[in-house]
Amino acid sequence: MRSRRQEILDAALALADERGLDAVSMRAVAERTGVTPMALYPHVGSKAALLDGMVGSLLAELPVPHSAGKDWRDKLRALTRSARALAHRHPWASTLLFSRPAVTPDAVRVVEQIYAALLDADVPAPQVPRLERLVSTVILGFAASEAGGRFAAAAGPGPRGRFTVPHAGALPAHATLARWLCRPVDWDAEFDADVDDMLRLIEMAASGQGSRQAGRAGSPR
Repeated sequence: MRSRRQEILDAALALADERGLDAVSMRAVAERTGVTPMALYPHVGSKAALLDGMVGSLLAELPVPHSAGKDWRDKLRALTRSARALAHRHPWASTLLFSRPAVTPDAVRVVEQIYAALLDADVPAPQVPRLERLVSTVILGFAASEAGGRFAAAAGPGPRGRFTVPHAGALPAHATLARWLCRPVDWDAEFDADVDDMLRLIEMAASGQGSRQAGRAGSPR
């Protein structure tokens, strides 16, 4: 049986699915659950705690990968694809996940999976937190760009293609790339290619190249 807290979180998630994240308020969730706003506070504490709980509920939808016999690359690929599918189910999710820290048990569990995969890849421990943030940002950024419409202009000969032609003289790089900018994009293939690039970067960090480059970037000139 669901707890009262989970019923409240489910109502908040449903409200966001129907009307967007901005529609989620204590009053709106209270109306959805048939109680007064004050009745929510013993279960979720505050609006911030409600949002954190929504993050946890979202990330609880991600399957826990079976680790036995799996290469770290396969674990990260599976996790990234699940996270992208989650963002497709809840187009507003990336906005929320970008704005809240991973503090609930379900959120921390996902971070733990990424930490474990990076350690399995032999990434030096001091580099793991930074690379986890990189992995999370790549996944959420791609999903947010899909859901928010940022990628729509590149889906074919749309605004970006029309913008290239009349200003070709002023935008020589656009002119050079015009034939590729106007092509339809296979977003599934591009996502997989981006993940593969990210995995190669992790391999560089594991071999020590990433940490040396980070050290050079941070050294005084």
